[in-house]
Amino acid sequence: MTRTDVPSGLPAPSLRETAARHALLPLRIFLGVTFVYAGLDKLTDSAFLSATGPGSLGELMHGVRDTAAVPALVDLALKSPVGFGIAIAVGELLVGLGALAGLLTRIAATGGALISLSLWLTVSWAVSPYYYGNDLVYLMAWIPLILAGAPYLSADSLIRRAADPVAPERRSRRTA
Repeated sequence: MTRTDVPSGLPAPSLRETAARHALLPLRIFLGVTFVYAGLDKLTDSAFLSATGPGSLGELMHGVRDTAAVPALVDLALKSPVGFGIAIAVGELLVGLGALAGLLTRIAATGGALISLSLWLTVSWAVSPYYYGNDLVYLMAWIPLILAGAPYLSADSLIRRAADPVAPERRSRRTA
């Protein structure tokens, strides 16, 4: 592939550079869709948002309390299972929307990691072997987005460009 000049006078990025630049996009979309779905699923499940009964968050918390790594977190949730369930669901929804839009991505990813960490230390702690539990995997998946944010195809990049419209022209494509 040959490089050609683009109107800005910078060389066109190679396919490899373009792929590297957008490498986190599939992860961001996956985590965003998954967390939006999880939040909506919880908010629309009347059984889940109950203190007691089959399929309720209260029943789930009672079931995992003795096997949780941090039983105090479960005890905290049991003080108000419905409120806790709504808080988790709204948190998942906001984290997912933030990740999808690339808006305040590092903050959204930190929220996603904290939700995943709390679920790993409570609900999926006793899963054996550990790699069968998905909450630890989600926790690790959020880390690249905490570190890198969403530099491309995101609201964050649009905000950054609007704040300093000259900056991209001063930098090479490799550092933009």
